[in-house]
Amino acid sequence: MRFSLTFATALAASGALAITPEQLIGAPRRGAAVPSPNGKVALFDESQYSFEEEGRTVAWKLLNLETGEIKESGFNTSEINEIVWIPGSETGIVYINGTNENIPGGVSIWVGDINDPSGSELVAELNAPFSGLKVANSTSGDLKFLVNALAYPNGTAFNPEFAATPKHTGRLYENIYPRHWDHWLTKERYAVFAGTLQSKSKYSLADNSLRNILQGIEYTATRPETPIQPFGGSGDYDISPDGETYAFITKAPHLNKANYTASYVYVGPIDGSANATAFNGPDSEASKAGHKGASGSPTFSPDSKKLAYVQQDEDYYESDRWQLYVVDVKNDGGKVSVSNLKEASKSWDRSVSAIKWAPDSKSIFVDGEDYGRVRAFNFPLSEKEDFQPKNLTGTTSITDFFVLPDSSLLVSASAAWTSRDFYTLSPKGEQKVLFSATEKDEELSGLGPHTYSEFFYKGAAGVELHALVVKPSNFKEGEKYPLAYVIHGGPQGANNNAWSTRWNYQVWADQGYVVVAPNPTGSTGFGQKLTDDIQGEWGSLPYEDVVFGWQYIKKNLDFVDTENGICAGASYGGFMTNWIQSHELGREFKALVTHDGISQTLGAYASEELWFIRHDFNGTIYDEGSTYKKFNPFDHIANWSTPQFVIHNTLDYRLPESDGLALFNVLQSKGVPSRFLNFPDENHWVLNPQNSLFWHQEIFNWINHYSKGEPLDTVPIGE
Repeated sequence: MRFSLTFATALAASGALAITPEQLIGAPRRGAAVPSPNGKVALFDESQYSFEEEGRTVAWKLLNLETGEIKESGFNTSEINEIVWIPGSETGIVYINGTNENIPGGVSIWVGDINDPSGSELVAELNAPFSGLKVANSTSGDLKFLVNALAYPNGTAFNPEFAATPKHTGRLYENIYPRHWDHWLTKERYAVFAGTLQSKSKYSLADNSLRNILQGIEYTATRPETPIQPFGGSGDYDISPDGETYAFITKAPHLNKANYTASYVYVGPIDGSANATAFNGPDSEASKAGHKGASGSPTFSPDSKKLAYVQQDEDYYESDRWQLYVVDVKNDGGKVSVSNLKEASKSWDRSVSAIKWAPDSKSIFVDGEDYGRVRAFNFPLSEKEDFQPKNLTGTTSITDFFVLPDSSLLVSASAAWTSRDFYTLSPKGEQKVLFSATEKDEELSGLGPHTYSEFFYKGAAGVELHALVVKPSNFKEGEKYPLAYVIHGGPQGANNNAWSTRWNYQVWADQGYVVVAPNPTGSTGFGQKLTDDIQGEWGSLPYEDVVFGWQYIKKNLDFVDTENGICAGASYGGFMTNWIQSHELGREFKALVTHDGISQTLGAYASEELWFIRHDFNGTIYDEGSTYKKFNPFDHIANWSTPQFVIHNTLDYRLPESDGLALFNVLQSKGVPSRFLNFPDENHWVLNPQNSLFWHQEIFNWINHYSKGEPLDTVPIGE
């Protein structure tokens, strides 16, 4: 049997399902709403995949911040890669066109007005695929800007159209860290380039060139790179509003990036009169105070006099608390100096994520995880170190936000029931909803907060733990639904009230389950101690917490059928599901699903981020006192008996596919019902829409068979 599109449509029409995998994948996806400088309109991108057309359409949309009206911008989305507002203007924009008529593989920069799509003017032709545009409007009227691109070791931009191709396919390395995330490292590294669009009769690129601002940084172990891969973007660098100074982060140049997470904030003059220098590196005030870990989000104040950033203390722990810092910045004729380090969030037991300055440069708005959602907070610079900010936002989770001229917030948010909400939040706390995807999108029709709830229960260490619950959209009082117990990844992560296009709670629930997603030891957003306590304890405290959560469900949620429940997880959630398979709780489920999870901890050194496993397993694979052996699912093979669906992707270099194959081979050898799904073109995630559909179909076919007795399909490749 195949779970066809026609079948899914029929189920949806009958009311049996409120949202199917096809509807999830095919629903519109909207980016953050970015307001114009005058705060009257906001620009966002919207894309939608069509299974019928087997393609995706993309559009730039304008949101009226007074009325909530949305209209087409009129700009050609097939060509324009990104658009930014010109600071200080009403509706002026600068954008990158993904083509260059004169240089194959290059891009072009255009200046225009959001209200006049046909009136844009070409102002620069760039010789490589630059992106990540940031613009400052200087007092002279010139537009200073930053972009990024891959660069050769000599600092020049890399254009793959002109790259030499060797006759062999060999890759030769002499340093640790030969590959990362989903690609093998080459000699090129990302760099930030500065340029000036001179304002004369019309804009033009000064000197017809860009300057690599990372050039001149000395290194002994790790070559400077910005944005930091694989997830870095334009948030890794910034330009001061007056166009005089830049800031960026890069990995510690004296430490190997396979074993350390440390990165520093560098500052320098836009005019190129001096090289960039780090102000929080070794022997700095910050370092001497114990702040030695990764840095992030350098952000200049509106008056260009201050710089805010976040940093962790530990230099080999990716989930240490991100703390907010502020420094004074002065550019004296090209000599940039930094002083007056302030620890703004020193006493706040949460991690800071996004940074947005208030218009008066006297306070900073941030967002961060807090009790199962992402919320906004404000830090006045006048407050003392013991200041505790108050939550400003509601029950949904922030995906991004911006500060409007009147200090209101424009928030882009999501929740378990909506893929995108836009709303404004006044300084008095008044919320005005401008748009909700649940009300607009046909695919999300019928979804709402009525299916969502939460509960707290006592964990193994005696602390209160959190779990979220999502019911089927057609939930009926008095009926029982099988449990879908979903374990989050990380392990330092969380099951939050947020929308996901990969592990979507409502899509799973609408297969006829009650989804319960616990936040055990290791979870983020509930205080740093709970996050830290998983170190060296992967299979102890969090496993006991998961067991206690299951027991709470069985005892207290009378609408949940635990006798026919299933358990699923990805990444660390995959490890935990493998660990559950290895222990008593595994016998309480009808089926298990693991996606790219560790099954053989003794093989963990096939990963590339060695700092991660070195931290979480208390040392290297060869250190006494490490816990690789202690929490190895392979040492409990004798207990494996619950039917298990195993997914492991080829391009997941952090968790090599051999781990999933070994798990599947053992299950098969023992006669445990099992299937193995592999995507050769996917990494840790499944991003291709057709792959995502197949992923959902086969997982649901598996759990519905063992939980509900529905027939298994005949798709798998046999002998």
